Amino acid sequence: MEEQAYEVNFDGLVGPTHNYGGLSYGNQASMRSGLSVSSPRAALLQGLSKMKLLASLGLKQAVLPPQERPDFKVLRRLGYSGSEADILTRVARDYPGLLSACCSSSAMWAANAATVSPSADTLDKKVHFTPANLVTYFHRSIEASSTGRILKEIFKNEEAFVHHDPLPATLSFADEGAANHTRLCRSYGEEGIEVFTYGRSVLYRADQGPSRYPARQTLEASAAIARLHKLDPDRTVFVRQNPHAVDAGVFHNDVISVGNRNVFFHHAEAFQETEDVVAKLRETFARLFNGDLAVLTVRKEDVSVEEAVSTYLFNSQLVTLPDGATHLLAPVECEESENVRAVLQGMSGGENPIAQVHYVDVRQSMKNGGGPACLRLRVVLTERELSLTHQGVFLTDALYLRLIEWGNKHYRDRLGLDDLADPAVAEESRNALDELTEILGLGALYDFQGGGT
Repeated sequence: MEEQAYEVNFDGLVGPTHNYGGLSYGNQASMRSGLSVSSPRAALLQGLSKMKLLASLGLKQAVLPPQERPDFKVLRRLGYSGSEADILTRVARDYPGLLSACCSSSAMWAANAATVSPSADTLDKKVHFTPANLVTYFHRSIEASSTGRILKEIFKNEEAFVHHDPLPATLSFADEGAANHTRLCRSYGEEGIEVFTYGRSVLYRADQGPSRYPARQTLEASAAIARLHKLDPDRTVFVRQNPHAVDAGVFHNDVISVGNRNVFFHHAEAFQETEDVVAKLRETFARLFNGDLAVLTVRKEDVSVEEAVSTYLFNSQLVTLPDGATHLLAPVECEESENVRAVLQGMSGGENPIAQVHYVDVRQSMKNGGGPACLRLRVVLTERELSLTHQGVFLTDALYLRLIEWGNKHYRDRLGLDDLADPAVAEESRNALDELTEILGLGALYDFQGGGT
């Protein structure tokens, strides 16, 4: 008999050093916002408000703590020595981009934290986690070890959870996590179809990627994760991004398509040979589940790839409510676009697969290149696995209010790149994280607390 299971959204809490460094080449929002002033407090509160909305709809919602920033450990590995104040002064003078990178709060985009396969899909019937190595860009590559540490602390039980090391830190196995991973199923507790999207292949040289921006995910990385997670090859699908879409700003697949259970929402230009991809997904779904996959396709005549990227239409969250209805959580930029709003109105309500659209304000995240879906890592858990997960990270009304109080206490309203050289920012960040681990009951999680040593 199928065990009851739930999709839990683990959202990354925005870190106190949330800044606009313009570090992500190919992410057009990040590039446009480079060097502007951020608001860490507003970013945190916007993220919490989105989480609260999902929880109010009856969904299970949890949080992932930020990573420690500035990352002095990395700066010392790169040859900087002396006091932390001296290091900040020297890096800001010699290499301000490096300082911004080592203060980046990009781990807030938890969709890149890892790839997760639920126990229903794996041969050993355990939940498998592989932290993404994120080797394409330096500021993200420094996240992998801390991500693994955090996930191991939250999902400790070895009888239920398996934690793999990140893939080798090489471009041949470049891995960007769940942003390029989709799971389709009839119900969360049943074995599903895991869809891996890649941008390039090292083995197949003729299958080269885009010409303007880097293709971040490799086929080799996706295939390695499928092997590590002990997935059934008959229920595992690999598809390639459209290189032209990558050059238009589709740096991850979750910027151009999103799927959940039996609904697949995508742009007509999302994949190389999109019609063949959709046909394969339909056929696989029908064969395995004896049912129809609800495919929602947005034509380029209705919304261009460029407008899909600027509004993050497909970086919306497709969620299934307790009553079985599918809702879409979209950024307010979608509501403000006449074309996008019209498409969503035509695809929701009545007999459509999407019952309702909710628009949320996550502008601080959007400005840095991440929409609602970027902020969360989806983890399917059974009742038993839920009980074995660290309970302190699940969002309750009390935790929500406490995190708002915590953020208002510790987070700056404005933060410019010049501020990152101020030792007070590092001290404020540590004070915030120290208190957060107490709030979440996570113990000594960070290096400055003695964790991870």
